[in-house]
Formats: sequence, structure tokens, C-alpha cells
Amino acid sequence: MGDRDGDVLDAGQERRVAVSLFNATWPLLRRTDRTVEDDLRMLHMAHASRFHWGEIGEPVNLARGEWLCSRVYAVLGRAEPARFHAEMSLRVCDEHGIGDFDLAYAHEALARALRVVGDHAGASAEAIRARDLADQIADPDDREHFLSDLEDLLPS
Repeated sequence: MGDRDGDVLDAGQERRVAVSLFNATWPLLRRTDRTVEDDLRMLHMAHASRFHWGEIGEPVNLARGEWLCSRVYAVLGRAEPARFHAEMSLRVCDEHGIGDFDLAYAHEALARALRVVGDHAGASAEAIRARDLADQIADPDDREHFLSDLEDLLPS
């Protein structure tokens, strides 16, 4: 994103690092037997991925990076940063006209963050909003995956 003093990595390297860290976060997110060290590793990888996307990525990459940070914080039960990063993901989507999969997931992130806060009514409302946005996800496989991820947040 323009000239930066002290660049260490070129754009291709930044992209590879961002993708690698994003993908490496997922196995830890799925584990139920994480240690404190695993939690810290997962958190640092999510933030590092977002940082590298911020250096060279498009707005959609920033929205996804913010979403991942929010998801990690929600999994860790850290309400305030989960909400902050969910709201940042929504803000990036709104400011750049990003819809589809990314907008639906931004609302999913906010629903998770609100659930961690204990705002169950707000979490349900956001989950319903996210479900409604699923109709705008163009790819049927992406839509199915999203709805599967959202299932535990929807009111019964």
C-alpha cells in the first residue's frame, strides 16, 4: 500500500506469509485441547496474518483478516476484542461495498462476539441477519459452508 520505509518482504512474500498464517490458524481453532501456548500462538498468527494483508492486500483481505481475529478472540472468550474486530470487518465491508460471503461472515463474527459478551438477544439478531445475507452468497458451496458455521448461533 504505497512506499514503506524499512520493507523487509516483497509483495509476493507478504502474500505467502499472510495466507500461510491465516491457514495455520485453523487447526488450532478446531482443537479442543489447546494449551495456553497454543492459544497465544493462534492469536499471534491471526494478528500477523492481518498485518501482512494490511501491507499488500485488497479490502476483502482486510475484512477477512479482521474476521479471523474476531473469531479467535471469540473462541478464547475475549468479548471486547472479538467485538472490536467483528465491527472492523463490518466497517471494511461497508466502506468498500463488499457483500456476498464476506459480509455474511462479518455479521456472523459480530453474533459470536455478542454471544461472548452475554448479549444473547443481540447475538440472535445478528445471526438472523447473517442467515438472511446467506441468500446473497453466489457460490452454493460457500453458502452451504457458511450456513453450517452459523448453525450453532441461530435461535432454536
